Amino acid sequence: MTRLTLAKPPRARLIPARLGLADVLRVGAAGLSTRPTRVILSALGIAIGIATMIAVIGISASSREQLLRRLDRLGTNLLTVSAGQTMFGENAELPTGAVAMVRRIGPVRTAAATGMVSTVTIRRTDHIPVAVTGGIAVQAASVGLLDTLEGAVAKGVWLNAATERRPVVVLGSKSAETLGITRTGVRVWIGGRWFTVTGILTPMPLAPEIERSALIGFPAAQELLGFDGHPSVVYERSSEESVEGVRAVLPRTVNPENPEEVQVSRPSDALAAKAAAAGAFTNLLLGLGAVALLVGGVGVANTMVISVLERRSEIGLRRSLGATRGQVRLQFLAESLLLSALGGVVGAVLGALATTVYAMSRGWPAVVPPWALGGALAATLVIGTIAGLYPAVRAARLSPTVALTTT
Repeated sequence: MTRLTLAKPPRARLIPARLGLADVLRVGAAGLSTRPTRVILSALGIAIGIATMIAVIGISASSREQLLRRLDRLGTNLLTVSAGQTMFGENAELPTGAVAMVRRIGPVRTAAATGMVSTVTIRRTDHIPVAVTGGIAVQAASVGLLDTLEGAVAKGVWLNAATERRPVVVLGSKSAETLGITRTGVRVWIGGRWFTVTGILTPMPLAPEIERSALIGFPAAQELLGFDGHPSVVYERSSEESVEGVRAVLPRTVNPENPEEVQVSRPSDALAAKAAAAGAFTNLLLGLGAVALLVGGVGVANTMVISVLERRSEIGLRRSLGATRGQVRLQFLAESLLLSALGGVVGAVLGALATTVYAMSRGWPAVVPPWALGGALAATLVIGTIAGLYPAVRAARLSPTVALTTT
């Protein structure tokens, strides 16, 4: 009699359910929502670090943008020619015909000069001691100086063919402020006689020496103050593309016999250098922001570790219901990333707001580079991943039985 044996049915293999992205985010958000106070305090550290970094970069970028806009507005085609020193170390002099010689250079559009009248001072009245000058220089000026510098008169009028021979003076913006003069028609004491103020200039960033000067015409300076007629500085403007070519020929044109005694400079280079140096302390301040961000990351890690310790029963229950170690690890890593992202978003908003408020208070354009925002948010995700990695691994290693028996 043949015995029949029944084959055992194959054992079904349990496949854990997969967590979608939406499920992971929902589980992570649920874990954070149960402890709102701790979450806010932990996210605050991240927010402070990100806000500091965004504000530092934004304020530096806004300052640099303001300088570059001013540079574009003022132009980079202004050159100045001044006397250097002789081979014996003595102060050299520019020829009296220096302006005329500069104008002979083809690309030069306009040229003018100032000459230091070092033998006299300017005072508000004749009762003020001679030694009290207020740092104001008395200079002879060409009629075409204002056009060459592309400056403007805030009040009154500039020198012309008639007034350059008369005892009249035009004050730079800072010299008028020093003398306490706010209107024209006022008389000042220069070289033992009264001069009438006929104009007050606006600020001139490319010629700050003019701002602290009292300017009178060349003929009046020679006739009334004993000026020798030698210019101290010659200003010239040419087309943008020919600036370097003009710069190369200026010394030999102004002083063919001793070109080495002539110094040529480009005032716009100072503003360009200032714009380049606007972020000189950015790295230092970014380092401080990075330290704050690191401290915030430590706070996130601490929060997640405590969360794992407090939620052992929850972890054991999830494991006993079929959650894998990977899913538990992913849950706590998602919580850490959401916590860091929350701090990063808040910090980015605060940093952009601080940049805007500060820039507007200084009259600057508010500039927050997009790469700074993107980099800041990326940094928060990196911090969140690093801070949550250990707590997530620790949570995944918990045995379901041990976790459920833990009170």
